[in-house]
Amino acid sequence: MQAIATVLVYSDDANTREQVRLAVGRRPAADLPPVEYVECATLPAVLEQLERGGIDICVLDGEANPAGGMGVGRQIKDEIFRCPPVLVLIGRPQDAWLATWSRADAAVTHPVDPVALTETLATLLRHRITPVVTTVATR
Repeated sequence: MQAIATVLVYSDDANTREQVRLAVGRRPAADLPPVEYVECATLPAVLEQLERGGIDICVLDGEANPAGGMGVGRQIKDEIFRCPPVLVLIGRPQDAWLATWSRADAAVTHPVDPVALTETLATLLRHRITPVVTTVATR
Protein backbone atom coordinates (compact mmCIF):
# COMPACT_ATOMS: atom_id res chain seq x y z
CA MET A 1 0.00 0.00 0.00
CA GLN A 2 1.16 3.49 -0.81
CA ALA A 3 1.43 5.79 2.22
CA ILE A 4 0.89 9.10 0.41
CA ALA A 5 -0.50 10.09 -3.00
CA THR A 6 1.31 13.03 -4.57
CA VAL A 7 -0.83 15.49 -6.54
CA LEU A 8 0.85 18.04 -8.79
CA VAL A 9 -1.28 21.19 -9.16
CA TYR A 10 -0.31 23.51 -12.02
CA SER A 11 -1.66 27.04 -12.38
CA ASP A 12 -0.08 30.45 -12.67
CA ASP A 13 -2.83 31.63 -10.29
CA ALA A 14 -2.13 30.90 -6.62
CA ASN A 15 -5.88 31.18 -5.88
CA THR A 16 -6.66 28.39 -8.33
CA ARG A 17 -4.02 26.15 -6.77
CA GLU A 18 -5.48 26.91 -3.35
CA GLN A 19 -9.03 26.13 -4.55
CA VAL A 20 -7.87 22.69 -5.71
CA ARG A 21 -6.13 21.98 -2.40
CA LEU A 22 -9.11 23.11 -0.35
CA ALA A 23 -11.64 21.24 -2.52
CA VAL A 24 -9.84 17.90 -2.37
CA GLY A 25 -8.52 18.26 1.15
CA ARG A 26 -6.11 15.88 2.83
CA ARG A 27 -7.79 12.66 1.69
CA PRO A 28 -10.11 12.46 -1.35
CA ALA A 29 -11.73 9.17 -0.28
CA ALA A 30 -11.57 6.73 2.64
CA ASP A 31 -10.06 3.98 0.49
CA LEU A 32 -7.21 6.20 -0.70
CA PRO A 33 -4.10 7.38 1.13
CA PRO A 34 -3.70 11.00 2.23
CA VAL A 35 -2.54 13.39 -0.46
CA GLU A 36 0.47 15.65 -0.56
CA TYR A 37 0.45 18.58 -2.98
CA VAL A 38 3.23 19.83 -5.19
CA GLU A 39 2.37 23.25 -6.56
CA CYS A 40 3.80 24.56 -9.82
CA ALA A 41 3.26 27.98 -11.38
CA THR A 42 5.32 27.45 -14.56
CA LEU A 43 5.78 24.81 -17.23
CA PRO A 44 9.49 24.32 -16.42
CA ALA A 45 8.55 23.59 -12.80
CA VAL A 46 5.99 21.00 -13.94
CA LEU A 47 8.53 19.28 -16.18
CA GLU A 48 11.15 19.29 -13.44
CA GLN A 49 8.77 17.70 -10.91
CA LEU A 50 7.63 15.04 -13.37
CA GLU A 51 11.21 14.18 -14.29
CA ARG A 52 11.98 13.65 -10.59
CA GLY A 53 9.16 11.12 -10.42
CA GLY A 54 6.79 10.31 -7.59
CA ILE A 55 3.81 12.26 -8.95
CA ASP A 56 0.59 10.21 -8.89
CA ILE A 57 -1.73 12.65 -10.66
CA CYS A 58 -1.55 16.07 -12.33
CA VAL A 59 -4.26 18.70 -12.01
CA LEU A 60 -3.68 21.30 -14.73
CA ASP A 61 -5.37 24.68 -15.09
CA GLY A 62 -6.58 24.97 -18.68
CA GLU A 63 -6.60 28.76 -18.36
CA ALA A 64 -3.02 29.12 -17.06
CA ASN A 65 -0.71 31.60 -18.78
CA PRO A 66 1.50 31.58 -20.72
CA ALA A 67 1.35 27.77 -21.02
CA GLY A 68 -2.25 26.56 -20.75
CA GLY A 69 -2.97 23.33 -18.95
CA MET A 70 -4.31 21.63 -22.07
CA GLY A 71 -1.11 22.26 -24.00
CA VAL A 72 0.92 21.20 -20.98
CA GLY A 73 -1.16 18.03 -20.71
CA ARG A 74 -0.53 17.11 -24.34
CA GLN A 75 3.18 17.83 -23.97
CA ILE A 76 3.66 15.72 -20.86
CA LYS A 77 1.66 12.82 -22.32
CA ASP A 78 4.12 12.88 -25.26
CA GLU A 79 7.31 13.46 -23.28
CA ILE A 80 7.01 11.84 -19.85
CA PHE A 81 7.49 8.07 -19.68
CA ARG A 82 4.58 6.54 -17.76
CA CYS A 83 2.97 9.93 -17.41
CA PRO A 84 0.61 10.10 -14.44
CA PRO A 85 -3.09 10.68 -15.08
CA VAL A 86 -3.99 14.23 -16.07
CA LEU A 87 -7.07 16.08 -14.85
CA VAL A 88 -7.67 19.41 -16.62
CA LEU A 89 -9.67 22.31 -15.22
CA ILE A 90 -11.67 23.78 -18.11
CA GLY A 91 -13.41 27.14 -18.28
CA ARG A 92 -16.64 25.87 -19.83
CA PRO A 93 -18.24 22.48 -20.42
CA GLN A 94 -18.03 23.14 -24.17
CA ASP A 95 -14.22 22.95 -23.86
CA ALA A 96 -14.34 19.24 -23.05
CA TRP A 97 -13.32 18.43 -26.62
CA LEU A 98 -10.11 20.41 -26.08
CA ALA A 99 -9.40 18.34 -22.99
CA THR A 100 -9.74 15.25 -25.19
CA TRP A 101 -7.27 16.78 -27.67
CA SER A 102 -4.86 17.37 -24.79
CA ARG A 103 -5.03 13.65 -23.92
CA ALA A 104 -6.35 14.48 -20.46
CA ASP A 105 -7.74 11.52 -18.57
CA ALA A 106 -10.55 13.69 -17.19
CA ALA A 107 -11.80 17.27 -17.08
CA VAL A 108 -13.84 19.30 -14.62
CA THR A 109 -15.06 22.84 -14.96
CA HIS A 110 -13.55 25.85 -13.26
CA PRO A 111 -14.51 27.51 -10.93
CA VAL A 112 -13.87 24.38 -8.93
CA ASP A 113 -16.85 22.29 -7.87
CA PRO A 114 -15.43 20.51 -4.78
CA VAL A 115 -17.59 17.41 -5.17
CA ALA A 116 -16.92 16.93 -8.89
CA LEU A 117 -13.19 17.59 -8.52
CA THR A 118 -12.78 15.27 -5.54
CA GLU A 119 -14.77 12.42 -7.11
CA THR A 120 -12.90 12.70 -10.41
CA LEU A 121 -9.51 12.89 -8.74
CA ALA A 122 -10.34 9.91 -6.52
CA THR A 123 -11.39 7.83 -9.54
CA LEU A 124 -8.13 8.59 -11.34
CA LEU A 125 -6.07 7.84 -8.23
CA ARG A 126 -7.78 4.47 -7.78
CA HIS A 127 -6.50 3.45 -11.22
CA ARG A 128 -3.00 4.67 -10.41
CA ILE A 129 -2.39 3.40 -6.88
CA THR A 130 -3.39 0.51 -4.68
CA PRO A 131 -6.36 1.48 -2.50
CA VAL A 132 -6.11 1.22 1.26
CA VAL A 133 -7.56 -2.11 2.34
CA THR A 134 -8.95 -2.35 5.81
CA THR A 135 -9.36 -5.77 7.30
CA VAL A 136 -11.34 -6.86 10.28
CA ALA A 137 -9.94 -9.68 12.36
CA THR A 138 -12.45 -12.39 13.14
CA ARG A 139 -12.19 -15.20 15.61
